[in-house]
Amino acid sequence: MDTKSLDTQTPAALAAAADAAVAALENGDPVALPTETVYGLAADALRTDAVLKIFEAKERPFFDPLIVHLPDREWLDRVAAIPEESRALVEALIGRYWPGPLTLVLPRREIMPDLVTAGLETVAVRMSAHPVFSLVVRRLGKPLAAPSANRFGRISPTTAAHVRSELAGRIPLIVDGGPAEHGIESTIIAVEGERLRLLRAGPVTPRQIAETQTELRKVQGRREIAPGDTEFLARVEESLLLKPQAPGQLKSHYAPRTPLALVDDSARWTPERAGLRCGLLGMSPRKDADYARFDRVEWLSPSGDLREAAATLFARLRRLDEAGLDAIVAERIAEEGLGIAIMDRLRKASHPDPM
Repeated sequence: MDTKSLDTQTPAALAAAADAAVAALENGDPVALPTETVYGLAADALRTDAVLKIFEAKERPFFDPLIVHLPDREWLDRVAAIPEESRALVEALIGRYWPGPLTLVLPRREIMPDLVTAGLETVAVRMSAHPVFSLVVRRLGKPLAAPSANRFGRISPTTAAHVRSELAGRIPLIVDGGPAEHGIESTIIAVEGERLRLLRAGPVTPRQIAETQTELRKVQGRREIAPGDTEFLARVEESLLLKPQAPGQLKSHYAPRTPLALVDDSARWTPERAGLRCGLLGMSPRKDADYARFDRVEWLSPSGDLREAAATLFARLRRLDEAGLDAIVAERIAEEGLGIAIMDRLRKASHPDPM
């Protein structure tokens, strides 16, 4: 299969790319589209035959559910059966974070194919803020199932070039919308009555979610939940279930081909075997540290900015993976704010004994 790439740099190019994407989607074909998080491999979420092509192109197991991207808010009640006790909380969350990088897991309606939900009684939904993705899904007028546009378990793509390296010859079209803004996948929250559970860390942090719930309770005249409420954080940071309830929950995911080890201090780390060609993935350099023993070094953010680190994570990791190294060493960072999401991805990309 020939894989065509279309840019969106001018209004005319954007219109042509959107037309081509909609035509392919209406034909039941998957299309790689940019979102504000990572590039997604999109197909008509209401057509089982179209969604099946996503699984085939990615070599994705059928037990892993997909996120459904909505054209507008009116579609939310068409795909999800929101319980009355959850309605106010759902409205508060989407009012603050949609369109944007927040996915909600809610009870599904029958309109959703089992292939999309992996047979679960819930559906994961969000609205993308990316102008190219938004244009395409609105023109199609239907929800799009869109996991990351890479082979299953591999490093998520944050540019069109990354998508091509993963899926060229497997899909007909890649729409190039430039580098992804956030660089990590959306936050996924399960809404269960008035209770929230964090299923995947992402750009919207647990503290921000807690603040939204606190604000809602103030409006309702009920007990506050402080942003640092330990009971709330314990609920949203529950451990992984054996059967995924949402994408990205498998213990091994986002993985490079090159074995990756997590370390506390790269300046004191030495390989167990001599002669290994090793690369370093770190937050930012230290003036007192010597990195000469590493064959390649990639910094997530020289200034130590977590937003920049999240946005560059997968691109830097991919560079190291393509450098012909024997191993990659990734330095742990503080698990605060976006650091929670970054460490979630690094843990799932790591190997228990790479060297």
